[in-house]
Amino acid sequence: MKIKAAVVKKIGDPFTMEDDIELHEVGPNDLQVHMVASGICHSDDSIRMGRQPLSYLIILGHEGSGIVEKVGSNVTNFQVGDHVILSYWADHECDKCLTGKPTQCRNFSKGNFSGVRPDGEPLFVKDEKVIADMFNQSSFTTTTVVDQRNAIKVDKDLDLRKLGPLGCGYVTGSGTVFNNLKPQPGDSFAVFGTGAVGLAAMMAARIMGCTKVIAVDIVPSRLELAKELGATDVINSKEEDPVAKIKELTGGYGVNYTVETTGIVGVTRNALDALQQGGTCAGIAVTPNDVEVSEWKDLSANDKGFVGVLMGDAVPQIDIPRLIDFYKLGQFDFDKTEKFYDFDQINEANADSLSGKTIKPVLIIDKDYQPGD
Repeated sequence: MKIKAAVVKKIGDPFTMEDDIELHEVGPNDLQVHMVASGICHSDDSIRMGRQPLSYLIILGHEGSGIVEKVGSNVTNFQVGDHVILSYWADHECDKCLTGKPTQCRNFSKGNFSGVRPDGEPLFVKDEKVIADMFNQSSFTTTTVVDQRNAIKVDKDLDLRKLGPLGCGYVTGSGTVFNNLKPQPGDSFAVFGTGAVGLAAMMAARIMGCTKVIAVDIVPSRLELAKELGATDVINSKEEDPVAKIKELTGGYGVNYTVETTGIVGVTRNALDALQQGGTCAGIAVTPNDVEVSEWKDLSANDKGFVGVLMGDAVPQIDIPRLIDFYKLGQFDFDKTEKFYDFDQINEANADSLSGKTIKPVLIIDKDYQPGD
């Protein structure tokens, strides 16, 4: 089958629309998915710029939503016409997956970042050249083929155009709080960086019952949105010292938990320093930067923790339906961060994401789709 996709030809290149790309046939455990929309994530640009060891040519995108067109012979949980969100691949067979930690799957890198399908075959080929994929998904396409383990079924009355980013950005931020930090009602929390991941973490902290939820950023419009989405306090770190202000807001102690989403060294330092004794900071940025942490001063003496979290420690088939339930209750208004772009506007959308103009760009791949179809 021939498809259209946004291709990165070499490191640092913009996205180029290419037709006549040959898509892998549907295998026994696969779904062929007609793509409706896809979010753009900072991880996509990190790979575009060569910060991950993938081959080029490459088709990126890993926050896709669409409609199942074909199912493989072994597939029993999906059927043609199902609406799905796509997320990462895990084998669901190794010891890590079987103990409920698919983000630590022994074959995670092979299945998501090898550039080919988990079975070693290329997902995309053009003119006899293999085009690498991402997350066994590559949602910057008009149609893709994924393993059924990549997919999460959703109700058909939901707007598929909004849902794709639940597969990465929103589940990463919220899952970091729900699955890793696990604050208790009455705890205090601060997020550094109010992009899609940070705002998702902040909304999750409110859902968990944190009574002091602080958002830190340098963009006034983002801080205003943070207040709308549930922040009890906001701090513009261009205008005041965020550590001093957080301690002022917490009786001089600092917060129980911080989430650092920027990967900027000074911001990570602030996220550690803003913790009270016994607090924990989760670092979840895709960044090439190194962070210096003193084993004695930062950790042992103050009983602090610093933890990295991949994909929010999420089991997408469990966590994403839970987020949709919170969305329906008005407690997780992720769609307020989104802006729609036509598929052909992918470079503009990516630039707006990088500049901070748009928190979560969403590419509309099927412009004829109507919610409820």
